[in-house]
Amino acid sequence: MKVKERSSRYHFGPPWLFRGSAHYQLHLVKAEIARAFIPKELRLVEAFGYTLGGFFLAQYEDSPAGKFDELVVIAGIVWNPPSSCAWAARVLVNSDDACHHGRKEIGLPSHIASFSKKIVTVTEKPCRSQSFLNKIFMNSTFANQIEHSEIEVSQAKRSSIMPFCNISLPFSVTKSENGDKGMMPKIRMSLPSFSGQTEDYPHLLKYSCEIECRVSAVPPAKVNSSIVEKESQRSFGNKTYGNSDILSDEEAEKRSILVLLSKPILALKFSFLKMRVGAPSIVVPMSRKKEVRFSST
Repeated sequence: MKVKERSSRYHFGPPWLFRGSAHYQLHLVKAEIARAFIPKELRLVEAFGYTLGGFFLAQYEDSPAGKFDELVVIAGIVWNPPSSCAWAARVLVNSDDACHHGRKEIGLPSHIASFSKKIVTVTEKPCRSQSFLNKIFMNSTFANQIEHSEIEVSQAKRSSIMPFCNISLPFSVTKSENGDKGMMPKIRMSLPSFSGQTEDYPHLLKYSCEIECRVSAVPPAKVNSSIVEKESQRSFGNKTYGNSDILSDEEAEKRSILVLLSKPILALKFSFLKMRVGAPSIVVPMSRKKEVRFSST
């Protein structure tokens, strides 16, 4: 879908400031699924056949593009000494300005999407076989009244809107969310990321992402998608791609879904989020640096 450039506040940056809330979820992603997204100049950080991926689902109340929603599918962690950074497999936003900026300025695989939301309240009895994460992070009151935020994400394709995934976010209302910030620890963290090597931005890039927020552990979100059927997940995931191969948009979409459907290991809720994104800089990979040094001797 062709995105029209519109007036926005992006020209006042960098850094660009975003305020709102987010759900940040880490998954164990099969290396063979993630590796196809990674440029050949970079090495995927993996152990026992898995890397660390997941997704970042944000609702911005204020940003250079105004209010908008964003889903960032994180394929995995890549290594380029002396640092490791996340690699975004797909970015979905419901803002033309944000999509245009992501593609043209940050080198992200951004796409226009719609986010349909509804709140569903259910009552559940405590379960004896609670998950490991729930036992650590959630108290016993969580099992009583549960509110699920159902988010249907659909991607714009040509002249139509096609379903991408459904994300169910269970959460409990705490005092912190009603205004008592002291109940949730305040953290500052840096999430540097690589990007680029796209049709709009062929260079390999790196940009900073500084986050300040109140954080709380929550149960993992449940993700469903009709794009990759359960019976075909195994066969599709077992396809082997080298990181020098070029994925079609359809293949990239399906592999992004497989990342979302992979096993979650930690889920965090970011409240009172302030995120500063720096201007990207062109990266010269270590492998290329070594080639230049060796060729001069």
